[in-house]
Amino acid sequence: MFPCWPLSFVGKNRMYLHVNFVVCQLFALLAAVWFRTYLHSSKTSSFIRHVVATLLGLYLALFCFGWYALHFLVQTGISYCIMIIIGVENMHKYCFVFALGYLIVCQITRVYIFDYGQYSADFSGPMMIITQKITSLAYEIHDGMFRQDEELTPSQRELAVRRRPSLLEYLSYNCNFMGVLAGPLCSYKDYITFIEGRSYHAATPPGDNGREDRHDGRTEPSPNAAVTQKLLVCGLSLLFHLTISNTLPVEYNIDEHFQATASWPTKVIYLYVSLLAARPKYYFAWTLADAINNAAGFGFRGYDRNGEARWDLISNLRIRQIEMSTSFKMFLDNWNIQTALWLKRVCYERASLSPTIQTFVLSAIWHGVYPGYYLTFLTGVVMTLAARAIRNNIRHYFIEPPQLKFLYDVITWMATQIAISYTVVPFVLLSIKPSFKFYSSWYYCLHIVAILVLLLLPAKNTQRGRSTHENVQPSRSKRSDERENSLGQNSCSTTNSVCSQNQEIASRHPSLKQ
Repeated sequence: MFPCWPLSFVGKNRMYLHVNFVVCQLFALLAAVWFRTYLHSSKTSSFIRHVVATLLGLYLALFCFGWYALHFLVQTGISYCIMIIIGVENMHKYCFVFALGYLIVCQITRVYIFDYGQYSADFSGPMMIITQKITSLAYEIHDGMFRQDEELTPSQRELAVRRRPSLLEYLSYNCNFMGVLAGPLCSYKDYITFIEGRSYHAATPPGDNGREDRHDGRTEPSPNAAVTQKLLVCGLSLLFHLTISNTLPVEYNIDEHFQATASWPTKVIYLYVSLLAARPKYYFAWTLADAINNAAGFGFRGYDRNGEARWDLISNLRIRQIEMSTSFKMFLDNWNIQTALWLKRVCYERASLSPTIQTFVLSAIWHGVYPGYYLTFLTGVVMTLAARAIRNNIRHYFIEPPQLKFLYDVITWMATQIAISYTVVPFVLLSIKPSFKFYSSWYYCLHIVAILVLLLLPAKNTQRGRSTHENVQPSRSKRSDERENSLGQNSCSTTNSVCSQNQEIASRHPSLKQ
């Protein structure tokens, strides 16, 4: 929901780690092209594709992180044993607790024993992605093999896994070379569909009903144009980071001389600019990861209305929407998209009490153990609820005429960008003392405004509770209904997961919410 794991190029003593990371990702890009060309699903078996993807992934992890990469195998292996030994009724809970707990232990040892305050390409970064995959798959298996279909939301039903994966499939999903270093998260069914060569049963342009229909008549689309475009974005982001970002450090916001001499407009402008300059490193890492998956042939999700192939099935961000966000929600919906989907699927949709608060707490725990993370996410809870209250209570007054809506969009864009920057400063500063120093220099003004908004504006219920929890009966095992339901379960095509992801991502696109 906020930055996944930082990629920094500062600090001479850490430079070799960053070089390792970039070299490994560039090697993965070349390997992806080779994988798509010579190990295409039409030329070799799924077994070979799984084996090669897994071995390459483990090799890259070992090269980049040394023997710390063994943590990937330990976490994955024990989670697989839990999945096999524990029944499907409770397996998802045990996998969730173990995977997240193991990640936390690794983060604690890295931060407080070895490396406090260093933004390095550490081994806990890939483990964050593996944790997402382990927990997502555990819930998908629970949904598919234990819960009744009528208990599931549409997205849960489409992503539900109806059988336990083999050990090779499990290792390949968690440790494949395309995503082992920087992700992004993808659903298990999407990954298996790609490995088995069924992801190119491409969608035609939407018809009059606005939906995409599947057919097998098209030639397999090429990802070359999408990969080239994303590599261009990577180059520009890296250039911006190396030339501009380091001249605008976020830490300068708490510089005593700056705080004593700068005017309030100067403080506001520098806060926004310094956090704006901090984002290109994430644009670089996530866009490169997306390009690697696309180069291997993974990430296709149909055609747009103009018949153009879309390669954004597992894209992690939308830069234009991020920079032009006019609401807190719009920013979060387009930043670290796959993590937001993970939080939604394993927490927000399943929480019975205070889902927003639980989701932010889980996000903070998953990110790491620096105090600044928790301060950011606690602030994020208040900001999100306040922004939602303002939007629900006043936005409908500014829809018409267009000039009034434009003025509303300008004002909300400015407010959103400042609120986001104000919220994430502790995430960058990491420690609690400089974070409170920053907030005290601003007199906690946005905290106070957000709390006043929540106290003064009436709360309006959303449809989330109804759509997710209404008419849900207590879970019971499917074993008693196996004969009646087995035909319907077995006939569920895994290619539907691509369509489901298509609809879910489309529903999150800000232009559809305006």
